[in-house]
Amino acid sequence: MQKGGIMVKGKVTLVTGSTSGIGLGIAHKLAEMGSNIMLNGFGNAEDIEKLKTALSKEFNVKVAYSPADMSKPEEIREMVKQTEAELGGLDILVNNAGIQFVAPIEEFPDDKWDAILAINLSSAFHTIKAALPSMKKRNFGRIINIASTHGLVASANKGAYVAAKHGIVGLTKTVALENATLNVTCNAICPGWVHTPLVQKQIEDRAKNEGITIDEATQNLLSEKQPSLRFTTIEDIGNTVLFLCSETGRSITGTTLPVDGGWTAR
Repeated sequence: MQKGGIMVKGKVTLVTGSTSGIGLGIAHKLAEMGSNIMLNGFGNAEDIEKLKTALSKEFNVKVAYSPADMSKPEEIREMVKQTEAELGGLDILVNNAGIQFVAPIEEFPDDKWDAILAINLSSAFHTIKAALPSMKKRNFGRIINIASTHGLVASANKGAYVAAKHGIVGLTKTVALENATLNVTCNAICPGWVHTPLVQKQIEDRAKNEGITIDEATQNLLSEKQPSLRFTTIEDIGNTVLFLCSETGRSITGTTLPVDGGWTAR
């Protein structure tokens, strides 16, 4: 991935939802390859300051932080302005922020539906809208939306999440078409099961409800969806982001890249 490193070195990356989990892994990978980073997300102020310092020292890059709430368009616009002011521009935008809630449609709370669409879908619209002018001016931009296999297929009881992720895939295609003649690409990555704290809780709940071990619950979860029978890793997703930012990926736009162990091949 040497070419990828050359492409991101000295660039400025904003990763939403990046104080933990997948977003932090993506930020870590791009910082490792020389990109300056704007972190975003919730968390303890002291912990976030330690995170900023650690990333900056380890990889010799600039690291800033915005506490912008991804459900609030004005805060999103201010975050983009802050990125450009503190780090000197915005070259790579990774829309990663997301939340989840599981229930049948007739039991799905209205406020949960609204929150999931706001954070998982509308926030990407607002970040892209705010970031595009700077990217067009520089004639360089890489917009990467972290969708999900649920942007391509559905599962029961995840109506809002599936709707939002399908929406992200459609938004990705539209942004790609509108900027196809520029050196600005827009793609979506569709991970399968990733071993995050959220997924671990699902495993623990399943083990408790079914009276089985954690290992059995894990294998049952994977076997239902992911033919590889192993989790997609955060490292896998970070490397896919890096690939899309590389010289090799410059003609890839408006597409979805499943990183799902065969889930969507069925």
